[in-house]
Amino acid sequence: MNFDNPVYVLAPLAGFTDLPFRSVVKKFGADLTVSEMLSSNALVHNSAKTLHMLEKSPIEDPYSVQIAASEVQTARGAVEILNKQDGIDIIDLNCGCPVPKVVGHGSGSSLLKNLPLMGEIIKTIKETSNKSQTSVKIRLGFEEKNHIEIAKVVEASGADFLAVHGRTRAGKFKAAVDYDAIKEIKEAVSIPVIANGDIDSYEKAKWVLEHTGADGVMIGRGAVGAPWIFHQLRTASSEISFSLKHEIIMEHFDKMVEFYGTHGVAMFRKHIHTYSKGYRGASHLRNEVNHISHIKESRDIIDNFFKNGELA
Repeated sequence: MNFDNPVYVLAPLAGFTDLPFRSVVKKFGADLTVSEMLSSNALVHNSAKTLHMLEKSPIEDPYSVQIAASEVQTARGAVEILNKQDGIDIIDLNCGCPVPKVVGHGSGSSLLKNLPLMGEIIKTIKETSNKSQTSVKIRLGFEEKNHIEIAKVVEASGADFLAVHGRTRAGKFKAAVDYDAIKEIKEAVSIPVIANGDIDSYEKAKWVLEHTGADGVMIGRGAVGAPWIFHQLRTASSEISFSLKHEIIMEHFDKMVEFYGTHGVAMFRKHIHTYSKGYRGASHLRNEVNHISHIKESRDIIDNFFKNGELA
């Protein structure tokens, strides 16, 4: 991963950043895409579902795979599995996920409570991996902020760069994002730092880069329903035309069907809900597509709606 210019990264989001969505944001401007978070246990046990989630689009270059781990041995085993997979450039350790199920297993942001263990897992990934880089995603702390200490452990353990979600685990996704703390991390370590948290517009992304001095921004929920944010950043323009939105939406639909087959039609419905927000006739469109499973019929309705779309 080259950090000569600010990098624009799609954050991993369970249930959203699958191969079709990642390929769309990559085509329209993202520098780096990251797999959905994968369980190290599932990788070690050769879970077919988890191995399927490793699949990437040919245009995803570079490509990062994010793993969750709670112990050194399992992390090593997971990396050994990933070492056999071509096309992966970066292995990322998740030390930020606040979901109770993940924290309860001792992984995700639970590692922020045990920095020696976190450091050992990072070192193990770095030493075992045959990929070009190792990265880490963190939060500012578990209950309280100790972000500088966490970041220094990440750096000392051999990570090539880190992404910082500007909340503690206790802050989940509701507390205000502390961009000052991200700035403090950037000033405290010498490895590249990517800022993450509530970056939901082109203007906000530019402000966060300027305010924190970060080497890039990572956008997750802000890209759902608006993947064109990466195109705006790539072209340095806040403007986005209806025709380009239409093109991106149809590209996403086609990739869903290509990857999931007929089931992709039903899976795309949740995206229609976000894409159509603010459009005249959005609720009618949602009701209509909710009852259609036929690929061409569904595609024609969506295509026609966004081709002629008007804001409410």
